[in-house]
Amino acid sequence: MTLHAHLARARKRLEASGIDALEAAVDAEWLARTVLGWDRARLLSSYPDQAPDRFAASYDALVARRERREPAAYIVGRREFWQREFEVGPGVLVPRPETEFIVEEAVAHLTPGSRAWRIADVGTGSGCLAVTLALEFPHARVVATDVSEAAICVARRNAARHGVADRVAFVLTDILAGVDARFDLIVSNPPYVPLPEWPGLPPEVREYEPREALLAGADGLDAIHALLLQAGSRVGQGGRVIFEFGFGQDAGVRAAIAARPAFRLTAIREDLQRIPRTAILERV
Repeated sequence: MTLHAHLARARKRLEASGIDALEAAVDAEWLARTVLGWDRARLLSSYPDQAPDRFAASYDALVARRERREPAAYIVGRREFWQREFEVGPGVLVPRPETEFIVEEAVAHLTPGSRAWRIADVGTGSGCLAVTLALEFPHARVVATDVSEAAICVARRNAARHGVADRVAFVLTDILAGVDARFDLIVSNPPYVPLPEWPGLPPEVREYEPREALLAGADGLDAIHALLLQAGSRVGQGGRVIFEFGFGQDAGVRAAIAARPAFRLTAIREDLQRIPRTAILERV
């Protein structure tokens, strides 16, 4: 069989398992490039060629895992974030494109290279935010927290991979409990899935990604309330808190911020689908 025929068959299998056609096409190609160790240009130019020896068995094994709705990023073991690759796997959330808005807002509010900014990343997971901010702000000192020891281990490896292990301190704790420091910026992609929505989540999320990084009480705002409570004493005047929240939660987020007079909501940013997604707060 040609490579093109292998990929076409894989796409059909993935679509039959309930995966969207566009996502199935992307994943079929990504898994093939993983097996072959090729970039996209080489794969596309080789479509008419016969598949290399032993390709079929290895490729079919990966496609079968994706067919069972295991996230492609877990299968491959990495995910791109802010144009850099990060290790991911069971125990950490797969970084989403919308979380990059946090980085964009951080860069807009802090001047890169101007000083040794003090930054905290609450619920670091894979460390994609902590590591990215350490790279964007070369003199910054970053504290990254998480309740999961497995996540901390993955995040440490990502920090070492990108050469910032000496500037990112990882702390196994809930939110900022026990962290005795003040910061210029606190960022977070906290849990925000309401408990009633759990059964309706895609299998990739519900069956594979860590529940503790997703669920946040009946309305999905428990972690955000805790973040605001603890951040008030850890951000200096004029400092920022930037965090992500879920679909339909903007009114609840506004109310939670209004109940904390230490903060002023400066903006709520929409994602590419025009869904309110990122809150930017200033410490007054």
